[in-house]
Amino acid sequence: MNVTTLPADRPRRTQQGASRSGGRTTARQAEQDSDAPTIGATALQPERGTTQPAVKAAQPGREARDEKRPRLRVAPPAPVSAPRAPFVALVLVLVLLGVIGILVLNTRIAENAFKLDALRTKQSTLDRDEERLRSDLASKESPVTLASRAKQLGLVPSRTPAFLLLPDGTKLEMPGPSK
Repeated sequence: MNVTTLPADRPRRTQQGASRSGGRTTARQAEQDSDAPTIGATALQPERGTTQPAVKAAQPGREARDEKRPRLRVAPPAPVSAPRAPFVALVLVLVLLGVIGILVLNTRIAENAFKLDALRTKQSTLDRDEERLRSDLASKESPVTLASRAKQLGLVPSRTPAFLLLPDGTKLEMPGPSK
């Protein structure tokens, strides 16, 4: 609700034609305007030096006090209007930050997808190398390969085992010299 006050010397505009109140409102406004004129932003503060004669009180000592007081009226509610420019700027900043945040998030997801693809490729290469090395080790540990490698080095198979007696009385087999 917008409430504006007019200076005391500026006349108010009234509606043309008959009002629904039958003219009572216009008469009441004219009476109130003459009782306590206002200036500028002091909406309900009467001009200095103007007082309204008080209604005759039942007590004689109260008459003098009432004449000095200005007439009081109910103040209209203060207009509530928030500035729109800061609110619009805030909303725009929040929207822009949201869009930039989503853009950065999508960029990071795409970067991580490329890194993940490179790591998966590297992992499959390493898996193939590990499998190849395991099969090479298994083939080199087989008895047939060990026997052929021993012959290449000049080793011969043992024919008869030798036995050792330990102090506790057990015997251990030891291969004897080959012929």
